[in-house]
Amino acid sequence: MRGLVVLVTLACFASAQHQALIDYLERRLLAIEDRISLWHEQTARYASELRELKQQMVSQLENLDKEKEILRTSLDGVGTRVDRVERELDYLETQNGAQPCVDVDDKLIEQQVTLVEEKQKAKYSKLSDCSDMISSIKAMKILKRVGGPKGTWTKDTSRGSGKIYIFNGTDEITIHEFATVQDFSRSLGLSLSKDLKLPSAWKGTGHVVFNNHVYYINQADEIMVVKYDIKNNSVKDSAVFPVQDHVPVYGLTPETVMDLAVDEEGLWAIYATRQNERYISLAKMDANSLGIEQMWDTNCPRENAEAAFVICGTLYVVYNTKQPGRSGVQCVFDVNGMVTNEDAPLVYFPKRYGAHSSLKYNPHEQLLYAWDDGYQILYKLIMKKKLEI
Repeated sequence: MRGLVVLVTLACFASAQHQALIDYLERRLLAIEDRISLWHEQTARYASELRELKQQMVSQLENLDKEKEILRTSLDGVGTRVDRVERELDYLETQNGAQPCVDVDDKLIEQQVTLVEEKQKAKYSKLSDCSDMISSIKAMKILKRVGGPKGTWTKDTSRGSGKIYIFNGTDEITIHEFATVQDFSRSLGLSLSKDLKLPSAWKGTGHVVFNNHVYYINQADEIMVVKYDIKNNSVKDSAVFPVQDHVPVYGLTPETVMDLAVDEEGLWAIYATRQNERYISLAKMDANSLGIEQMWDTNCPRENAEAAFVICGTLYVVYNTKQPGRSGVQCVFDVNGMVTNEDAPLVYFPKRYGAHSSLKYNPHEQLLYAWDDGYQILYKLIMKKKLEI
């Protein structure tokens, strides 16, 4: 009997120890589960913080890339202008001989470079209140046919002048001046014209006459813009246009490496470079000094382009369309950002012959002087306000 009691007592003691061990293990397991849960929460938080940090780093890198590109563009512009100044100095030295040496303050040079950079970055501000754009072509008048398939005819765009100028061909030295459009129209060929012999040959069809001065392109290894005084029969100024590796500006007029245009705001240059050879570029020029005020890369393709002109700071590029006997304005670029291709109406020219080798706009008459396969044509434009779009 005593032995049975001892056995029962030992069994109870063993059962109690077993239960205590189970309770201990359960507490340990619960503690481990709590720590695992905490680790999961901390890991999720760290992962979220790492994602946010990654997004911030990516954003910062993108901003740095943009700032790097802006800085590179500004440096390229400064380099181009420095090259232009060096070329113009070389040209002046060959024309005028050696000049006495003059010490130039380094601070003055730095100020000039800074001024060029700020001018390049500055937004273009309109020089007039002009806000007209083309709505349609009102009329077309064929005056006569004189000269070869390619050339330029234009009127002096200064107010009050009625003189007409004929640039026959793409590589000549003599231009023909008529007192009025009527004289040109009734002349047998060029018999009533006054011949003006330039000091050097013009290249292409990109010439204009503005305020009794002929602005024409003389091309060798570089593009030279020449300003010729008609009254005094002398070169008033000339400048190397600051572009490298130039290409013809229009796909259908390869003889024209640069096209000059005049509108209500002054003198413009339309050109193209090998660095951006798929598209046409635009520059505003100072008609007095031939300096470059600002330059733009447009979204207008060179392919199938015939000619272009500028009205109120808006570039209109004319292309050879697939429609028989017609060409049209299919790309516009407004330096003030008021007009886009989607906003501008599609304007077609009632073309009867070949392709336009030149289109010259007269802001006082709102006429286009066109040369089409030797035919001299006038287009009367209907205008509308840009704000009416």
